[in-house]
Amino acid sequence: MHVGLLERCCGGLCVLLKILGARYGMSLDLNSSRSQPSEGRYTGKDVLVTGGAGFIGSHLCRALVSQGARVRVLDNLSSGRAANLPESVQLVIGDISEATSVDSAVDGCSYVFHLAAMVSVPASVADPSRCFSTNVVGTERLIRASEIVGVEGFVHTSSSAVYGGCPALPSRESDPISCESPYAASKACGEFLVQAAARSGRLAGVSLRLFNVFGFRQDPKSAYAAVVSSFIDAAIHHRACNIYGSGSQTRDFIPVHEVVSAFLAAGLRAKESAGEVFNVGLGQGTSVRDLASRINRAAGNDIDPVMHPSRSGDVEHSRACVDKTRDLLGISLVADIESALAELVRECATT
Repeated sequence: MHVGLLERCCGGLCVLLKILGARYGMSLDLNSSRSQPSEGRYTGKDVLVTGGAGFIGSHLCRALVSQGARVRVLDNLSSGRAANLPESVQLVIGDISEATSVDSAVDGCSYVFHLAAMVSVPASVADPSRCFSTNVVGTERLIRASEIVGVEGFVHTSSSAVYGGCPALPSRESDPISCESPYAASKACGEFLVQAAARSGRLAGVSLRLFNVFGFRQDPKSAYAAVVSSFIDAAIHHRACNIYGSGSQTRDFIPVHEVVSAFLAAGLRAKESAGEVFNVGLGQGTSVRDLASRINRAAGNDIDPVMHPSRSGDVEHSRACVDKTRDLLGISLVADIESALAELVRECATT
């Protein structure tokens, strides 16, 4: 049965199964016969997560621990927190640009998930040298160390920012790269480094282009806070959120547990898909104004947003094509945005 028909008939059950699957480390694919649960396939494996004390990394660590993996984290704690990690995780405090830290962290690992990065576009513009050192030099050192160890799978975190300011809709992995910031350029460089190592047979590595990820432990206090965490923080404290531009601009928002499913699947398929790049989004656009309305409704906040002029460089619309991710990684990323936002509002309001 086609997944679209199944979702229309029993969408609530489908979403519930997806959420449970993601939380317990399983990938549910109703389209592909190649799909297999990732549960148990990391059991007993030594796994490195760089940037694992951060927002997405900490969720990935918890999923890996739940599957019985021995997880090691390399993080300089510049934005991540040790408290985000399960007790069983080995935390190595160090920088991805330091060769000694990288070599020590990778030693003995079967899988490497690379999430450590300078992730702010404005910060990358202000300090492109630091962006290059972290996101390019650090990635190259991690790749080299992983080649020496001979890891089974290497997953590099890239970004939809590589599609530029006026991306095709939906954006496909084969679309031209158009980098408009040092951050975007550094992520594209990381992709090329992984691809070069993979195509020379030295690394079983892939890259994931993440779209707009949201979820628990995303910091709303950061100067570069993501729009979802910022809106939720305003809503639960009964303040007005800030919208820049008309609010009609759209983004492909995806819950973090779906992103974790993509990482787990990519690690296991890294050898057969070596050198490939995959979009990680839901393939649907939600306007910023609609996002604010949904969050305010869930939080019981009736204060209207404060509208501001558009910011220079803001992308008007962004949406992923996820066909390749479904077909080659064997997963379908599915979520009910309204339910996911309501659940996140409840979590944030009680912590």
